[in-house]
Amino acid sequence: MAEAPVLALPDFASDFILETDASGSAMGVVLMQKGHPIAFYSKSCCPKLLKASAYVRELHVITAAIKKWRQYLLGHRFVIMTDHQSLKELMSQIIQTPEQQIFLSKLLGFDYSIQYKAGKLNVVVDALSRPQDSSSNFLIFSMPNFTFLEELNKSLHANQNFSNFFKEVQQYPEDHLQYHIHDNLLLYKGKIWINNGNPFINILLTEFHSTPLSGHMGITKTLAQLQENFFSHGMRNDVKHFVSSYSVCQQTKYETKRPTGLLQPLSVLLEPQIDLSLDFITCLPNFQGHTIILVVVDCFSKGAHFGMLPSHFTCFKVA
Repeated sequence: MAEAPVLALPDFASDFILETDASGSAMGVVLMQKGHPIAFYSKSCCPKLLKASAYVRELHVITAAIKKWRQYLLGHRFVIMTDHQSLKELMSQIIQTPEQQIFLSKLLGFDYSIQYKAGKLNVVVDALSRPQDSSSNFLIFSMPNFTFLEELNKSLHANQNFSNFFKEVQQYPEDHLQYHIHDNLLLYKGKIWINNGNPFINILLTEFHSTPLSGHMGITKTLAQLQENFFSHGMRNDVKHFVSSYSVCQQTKYETKRPTGLLQPLSVLLEPQIDLSLDFITCLPNFQGHTIILVVVDCFSKGAHFGMLPSHFTCFKVA
């Protein structure tokens, strides 16, 4: 695929090239330099020009383009490329109509030359001079194909537990007054019933939590959105586990708990044997019936005391 041309900045040290073309309903012009486009111009013809001859329309395109890009062309040499052969001799031919006098007066003061370029080579301006007909209508009929419920139905009936319960509700509806069947789906209090452990629950959790439309809501809001249309006995635990284990939310979201307050430092000790720490080192090799070491450390002097304890020690023994 060919890349679309990028407009270049004008270089006033080089000559400009003006490619023009007029069709039966519009005009198209390209301002170029060194084979690269600088600006495009396209405009529909007025009702008066629609009735004019091809010569007048082509001449009007030239004067309209020069007027539009006067700041580029005035005082600089430029070349006008047209696919109308008779315009090549514009400056040397005899002026016969008042229209020619009006158009030629608009070209006075410009340094230009007119050259002929075949229409099949004027590809860009030819496309610009043939815009789409505004009266044409492109009608498209679009209808959404909702396959979500079909996939959910297949996933539910593929599960043996759901199929057994579905048949039970069909055979004994009086024993399941809160359940009813609609479009081959089992509804509980008007909500679609889904059995525990169904793989389609993960698809629902992703749809109602992780998509841009759902907005990565928390556990409470995600559960509320699901419970509007679906019911499952383990839905709360499924939502809690899904949201708490979703890596994106855990990395970017802040905790909504209240501030913990100011740091409360420990008091400064002034003498030893006031604050002691106690710990047990367990699962050591047996030595004379002892497998545990009791470690007592004085927080002031950092002095440590060690004592052996049997495997089944008591509070009285530790004291």
